[in-house]
Amino acid sequence: MQWILGVLTLCGYLITLALIPSILLQKKRHPVSSVSWILTILLLPGLGGIAFIFFGINRVQRRSLSKEKANRSLAPKLPSVVQNQLLSRDDYLPLNQNLMRLAQKITHTVPTFGNHIELLTDTNRTMGLIKQAILNAEHSLHLEYYIWQPDKSGTLMRDMLIEKANAGVQVRFLYDGLGSLSLGSRFFKPMLEAGIQVAPFLPGASFRERWSINLRNHRKIVIVDGKTAFTGGMNIGDEYLGLDTELGFWRDTHLKIEGPETLQLQQVFAEDWFFATGEALTQPQYYAHPDPTGNITAQTLSSGPEKNADIFLSLMFAAINEARENIVLTTSYFVPPESLTTALESAAQRGVRVRLLLSSKSANPATIHAGRSYYDSLLDAGVEIYEYTKGILHSKTMTIDGSWSLVGTPNFDFRSLILNFEVGLAIYDRKFAQRLIESIENDFLHAVKITEADWDKRGKLVILKQNLCRLFAPIM
Repeated sequence: MQWILGVLTLCGYLITLALIPSILLQKKRHPVSSVSWILTILLLPGLGGIAFIFFGINRVQRRSLSKEKANRSLAPKLPSVVQNQLLSRDDYLPLNQNLMRLAQKITHTVPTFGNHIELLTDTNRTMGLIKQAILNAEHSLHLEYYIWQPDKSGTLMRDMLIEKANAGVQVRFLYDGLGSLSLGSRFFKPMLEAGIQVAPFLPGASFRERWSINLRNHRKIVIVDGKTAFTGGMNIGDEYLGLDTELGFWRDTHLKIEGPETLQLQQVFAEDWFFATGEALTQPQYYAHPDPTGNITAQTLSSGPEKNADIFLSLMFAAINEARENIVLTTSYFVPPESLTTALESAAQRGVRVRLLLSSKSANPATIHAGRSYYDSLLDAGVEIYEYTKGILHSKTMTIDGSWSLVGTPNFDFRSLILNFEVGLAIYDRKFAQRLIESIENDFLHAVKITEADWDKRGKLVILKQNLCRLFAPIM
């Protein structure tokens, strides 16, 4: 009996090793992820191979090509969004001019002026504003979420959508099949009966297609009547309102947008909806001509593996290198590509004050350990690192020199910057940047500063755990 187990083990190991050529044959812009997969397969025989089959096989390229094809097919049918387009950058700081130019080149969107953008840092207030906007909807509601929980909060929101659908409002609900895995037919049945159109982001009938696990839609978007939009880091569920006793307080950052920038977010939703359902949302009613409601210049950025560039990675790298005075970054997952680590270190070394506000706990502890493995070189370069202790930090923000801001869904990690479908707003406004910095200054009061002296006291087992997790950072 033992020899049979031995043969099976050997066969399993040989089959697992046979996957290595498959890894090397995949086309990757970031070879370090290939090294991580090879290490996973070698160090975890059997389990590593299974993980690679589900997570690592490059279905991303095949499915992202399908998304790119859908985008190209829809583009000629969409109305031209030209309202309040910024025609000249001459009145803006050189920093903002340079980042506008880069963002326009890699995203093919343009900055718009005349926006009113409200910074939302309290999740309960954010939820209240979204509910109020839904209640005020007159003809259309478009919602796109990574995680929507079927708990008390999620069910209440669903019932509000049903009420609006029964009142004649067109409601479309797009969700990520993995992030919202807990949603099922029982949850959707009353929505469908009310006439709400429901779709998973990743369509496909086969098991293989539905388990393209790396192709995740991490976006959170609400658009009401094409005039008011919400986006940012907050999903829908009890835990995001601080109602989960284990997770505790939930700190997130969201935006309420009114003005021409809502049209760019509407186009992001339209592209995703077309990919998921084949329905082209080209009717003029979805692209109202919003009057300028404020004085903020902003630009919508959307990224995904179907793009020719790693959009948020490129923009963050450029923004960090443009900094001359200060950088403030908040993120819930800090597992950065080496290029961004080097950029942060070089910024600090040339005299820029760099402050990172990071999470001290997570639903995925391995990402915390991996992130901490970067602290040594960052601290040595003069970067200030703080870990948030009041609860869960889920914000994803960056400010440069108190004049440029980025708020949205992408974290400062491989998955957000390279694999996920993400969305965010670049905001070219000094007053907004100052409000964002003020909100983060308050967060620093609930954070512990990591010092080099304390960090050097870590035990060898702690260092081993952190460095081991870092080996797998590109595939977390």
